[in-house]
Amino acid sequence: MNYSRIVDYVRHVASDFEAQLRAVSLRVTRPRLAVLAVLRDHPHVDTDTVIRLVRTDLPAVSHQAVYDVLRALTDAGLVRRIQPAGATARYEARVADNHHHIVCRSCCAIADVDCAVGQAPCLTASDDHGFVVEEAEVVYWGTCPDCATERTAQ
Repeated sequence: MNYSRIVDYVRHVASDFEAQLRAVSLRVTRPRLAVLAVLRDHPHVDTDTVIRLVRTDLPAVSHQAVYDVLRALTDAGLVRRIQPAGATARYEARVADNHHHIVCRSCCAIADVDCAVGQAPCLTASDDHGFVVEEAEVVYWGTCPDCATERTAQ
């Protein structure tokens, strides 16, 4: 890939992020663009990792600024905060669908899992107790391939 193609790609991605921010009435700022880029490239990362990765492009950004950006993006629906039981909160930019997660019990690696059947089948509860179900959160637990290989090697 030549330099001009890279520049075009970066401009395209930045304009997509700008459009996303404007669509939810958020100002376009460098920290917000940087956090969106980090989460696009590194789904399921914790806050410390987001801060470290954002600082590669914006070295002077404060912890508080990143926390504020994550909160604003989550509140606006551009970012999803997930926190499997016993794990640190993680963030992802995949928000436009109903998907779930699988978590490794050994290393806490997280991967996306699409809904198994049809359009959001997990939103049909066997007994909704009168609730209007809007979202279902399913977390699968297991052992990732790397940890499983490591266990067999021991």
